[in-house]
Amino acid sequence: MPNQIEDKKRILLRVRRIKGQTQAIENALEENADCGAILQQICSVRGAINGLMYEMLEVHLKDTLVTGDSTEQERKDEFVDIAKILKSYLK
Repeated sequence: MPNQIEDKKRILLRVRRIKGQTQAIENALEENADCGAILQQICSVRGAINGLMYEMLEVHLKDTLVTGDSTEQERKDEFVDIAKILKSYLK
């Protein structure tokens, strides 16, 4: 979880925007909207999720590896954990 209040607010704002975008997709499907428009909305959600991932990763790295009070071993362990998450995300 982000340590800084500003970071948390910014990330929650992104999540709420994504929530709105996914609701728009559901509404479009229910209203039998044009497939092209729905596909465009899906692309928008994907971009928003990628932005969320980037921002959350940046905050996490800053909070745990840069400004956190951790030992060298804890930082190495955290690096391994983050690498696993990124590998899973990029599949």
